[in-house]
Amino acid sequence: MATIKVYERILELFEAEGINTIFGIPDPNFVHLFLRAEERGWNVVAPHHEESAGFMAEGLSRLTGKPAVAIGTLGPGIANLAGSIMCAKVENSPIIFLGGQRARITEQRVRRGRIQFVQQAGLIENSVKYSASIEYADQVDEIIREGIRTAVSGRPGPVYIEYPQHVINEELDLPPVLPPHRYRLVGQTAGADKIAEAVQYIRAAKQPVLLIGHGVHTARAGASVRELAELMAAPVIQTSGGTSYIEGLEDRTFPYGFSPSSIDAVVNSDLCLAIGTELGEPVHFGRWRHWVANEDIRKWVLVEQDPSAIGVNRPIDVPLVGDLRAVVPQLVEALRDTPRTATPDLQRWIDEDAARLAELAETAPSGQTPVHPARLIVEATKAFPAEGIMARDGGATTIFGWTYSQAKPHDVVWNQNFGHLGTGLPYAIGASVADGGKRPVMLITGDSSFQFQIAELETAARLNLPLVCVVGVDYAWGLEVGVYKRTFGHDSLETGVHWSKEVRLDKVAEGFGCYGEYVERDEDIAPAIKRAYASGRPGVIHVAVDPKANSEEMPSYDEFRTWYAEGQQ
Repeated sequence: MATIKVYERILELFEAEGINTIFGIPDPNFVHLFLRAEERGWNVVAPHHEESAGFMAEGLSRLTGKPAVAIGTLGPGIANLAGSIMCAKVENSPIIFLGGQRARITEQRVRRGRIQFVQQAGLIENSVKYSASIEYADQVDEIIREGIRTAVSGRPGPVYIEYPQHVINEELDLPPVLPPHRYRLVGQTAGADKIAEAVQYIRAAKQPVLLIGHGVHTARAGASVRELAELMAAPVIQTSGGTSYIEGLEDRTFPYGFSPSSIDAVVNSDLCLAIGTELGEPVHFGRWRHWVANEDIRKWVLVEQDPSAIGVNRPIDVPLVGDLRAVVPQLVEALRDTPRTATPDLQRWIDEDAARLAELAETAPSGQTPVHPARLIVEATKAFPAEGIMARDGGATTIFGWTYSQAKPHDVVWNQNFGHLGTGLPYAIGASVADGGKRPVMLITGDSSFQFQIAELETAARLNLPLVCVVGVDYAWGLEVGVYKRTFGHDSLETGVHWSKEVRLDKVAEGFGCYGEYVERDEDIAPAIKRAYASGRPGVIHVAVDPKANSEEMPSYDEFRTWYAEGQQ
């Protein structure tokens, strides 16, 4: 037993899970925790907005495969966290949000006009998997462990834990912290009978596909999935949320719906092994549009940690309930001695997709000022460092990126499910912090989205992160301009979607201590990116893009609209 303060015990409990970074702006509830965290060797990152803290934590979690921690000061700090809390819930991100609170004597008084006070837990509980308050010091172990256990069990997601001001400095006599496997399920495998059944279907299949979602990448399970894909001799179909490429599988990985090879592979498949995906709207629940053909003979195997998700969006033939980090190796081991032989179609799909990308690079409109957004994507992604981390944000910019990207990054951070604009810059910062600032990071975004959290350029500069932000600037909400045109015609007033053309984001960047450059010609994009990385500072490349093309020529937009059952986008 050792005597320890509550705030230090909280740090010890997180350290047992491999957590050593905290994001947030300290107040009296957290100054002790922040100071001790720094003394213990933690990364303590203070952004300029609590919402950014939550997004940064999410960016870090996606790169580490572990839960992450963000804090909010009592009252307004927690209010500022709300957007990132909801985003983490919809994105299935295991973020632990810590909140300060007034002493309970203040909360329980029948008084009006209390300062920085609102009953936080009740407001947040519908946006998290678990909401609790450490009312007594001796509850710290059980509540923090329950928060971690809940965040990572079943469908991952955020939790909220607060403590009143008077609890944080109390002392306790406590034994050493337990390792994770002593208080929660770690590495859950699927039953041997189900593995055998799945393998039987895989061996019998003539045209299997692997449908790979966001969860594969956030679980850091790429190596085992690569081995499985090679044993199955199958193409990899990316969901729109899982757009990272697994190293070694780049050539056989096709984005669902946005590559003819992906559509052909799906249409002709007689087995789909889905891993790390909810089978949500962007893949048409796995049962309509491109999946309709062969539905009567296609078998479905789903690796899913949450048993309550099995069969919800479509019937499943073999559910493999467990942690994909444990289940995929089970499949690999069962198939190791009997690998499948690839059909000729696999190489054909690889060749056709490579030709498609080359043709897009060649035919993307060029030689115009402002730059065509398709050409922006081609030139920027050609300049993307092979070992880099890619962050995405924006509406029209992201849609152009799905089709025209020439890069196949192994790590991509963006939010697809929630569609929350403004996450790109804090996601990029959190991902870079997770990496220790070793790998170059590129954010490709639109101007409107970029300005949500633009103050975090100072955070990136303070941390000296190798981050370059390539911003397509049309001085408008480009996606919404397109909606106006499609809804009301090209002579619509387009109310509320245009803003000042006097803004220069490169100059704003310089004001935050970053490198800035203005570009309006195709041929200048890649050299500007190279100069930004060489500057040794975070950079912002302001690229003037053609507003008409940005709102009217988004590629594959009809495919994108099918994500929404209402078809109103």
